[in-house]
Amino acid sequence: MRVLWLCNIMLPAYAEAHGVEYSVREGWLTGCLDRIIGENDSEKNNLTLGICFPKEDAGNYKEVIDGITYYDFTEDLDHPETYDRSIEERFRTVLDDFNPDIVHIFGTEFPHTLAMLRAFNNPDKTLLGIQGLCGAIAFDYMAGLPANVQESATFRDRIKDDSLVQQRNKFLIRAEHEKEAILSVGNITGRTDFDKAETAKINPEAKYFSMNETMRPLFYTGKWEEKKADPHTIFLAQGDYPLKGFHFVLQAMPKILEKYPDAHLYVAGNNIIGKSNNKYPFFLRASAYGKYLKKLISSNKLKKKVSMLGTLNQEQMKDRFLHSSVFVCASVIENSPNSVGEAMLLGVPIVASRTGGIPNLLTDKKDGLLFENKNPEELADKILEIWDEPVISAVYGDNASKHARVTHDADANYKRLIEIYDEINGKE
Repeated sequence: MRVLWLCNIMLPAYAEAHGVEYSVREGWLTGCLDRIIGENDSEKNNLTLGICFPKEDAGNYKEVIDGITYYDFTEDLDHPETYDRSIEERFRTVLDDFNPDIVHIFGTEFPHTLAMLRAFNNPDKTLLGIQGLCGAIAFDYMAGLPANVQESATFRDRIKDDSLVQQRNKFLIRAEHEKEAILSVGNITGRTDFDKAETAKINPEAKYFSMNETMRPLFYTGKWEEKKADPHTIFLAQGDYPLKGFHFVLQAMPKILEKYPDAHLYVAGNNIIGKSNNKYPFFLRASAYGKYLKKLISSNKLKKKVSMLGTLNQEQMKDRFLHSSVFVCASVIENSPNSVGEAMLLGVPIVASRTGGIPNLLTDKKDGLLFENKNPEELADKILEIWDEPVISAVYGDNASKHARVTHDADANYKRLIEIYDEINGKE
């Protein structure tokens, strides 16, 4: 059985072979890849794998490493709303060369998904893996921001054609590409009731396969302990665009500080409100959302209560998880955020929004606490509840870790992947 993967990123195995930097964002793919290489070495299956991925300096190359055939292609990942038909031609060349029985596409976020579907044109032998959903993101992109913030545009926004309204419009375009992609496949794999329902609205005829994701290996070791965590510290994994709900956490902070004056918020990811290597001052490089966040920090007197950590590698992420007294996912919409899965594996007390696929990952009042999205009052109450009841919170963490080790069991998830391939390929 010959399977071609279409990925959003260069996988570490290829990057390491060439001595270049790489992302560990999709670490579960590496887990699957390692197993496929190992299984083939021991002749336990007949799976032959090809991997097609975007590369900044792509030269339309083909290369075989450890029995895996890699193909690169060029795509403008900075403008994923732009469809480039030339990618279809590259994919036709790849398909002719590799001759796959199945094409497995990971994600609907980029136009290369649609390009591959058009080039392959074999719905029954195509498997589309759902990650985020552009349609749902576009629908709720403004994330409860005040109307004047939604409609504003800073100097930076005008220069870059990247105001909040323009950002939402770009997602609307991406949602149309996503819709056509979902309509063009016969097989879909997802992991939540949310993504199953959303894709069924578009293409109820497609066969839906449930398959969980495997997290990065580093997060399967280590255990959160209250005595080793920094008291009354909140960790937010990302806050650089409205859907992640950073503004709701800032709105919740005054109520939290009333009871716990030592409370402190740590935010990882792209820092859109702090110091930068950019030579331009903040007022020239600030986005409308960044300015709104700065205003909330100032008006709520939070300057000394918020630390922007910047982009963290996986070791730094794990360390911050283990040293935080609560992890918060305040997103307005999510499918199954990896940050929640990783926090659960480590047993960190969690407060997360009751939205999208999160309730499939986290059982309320058993694995952690859920709150209604866009509700900073309830968010504050849930964080206070975690801190007021440390014994119960520790039990939540233990339960979450046990739950996540079932959901994110690497061996079970790999076995499920092979079962799906066998069914699509018609193996008895």
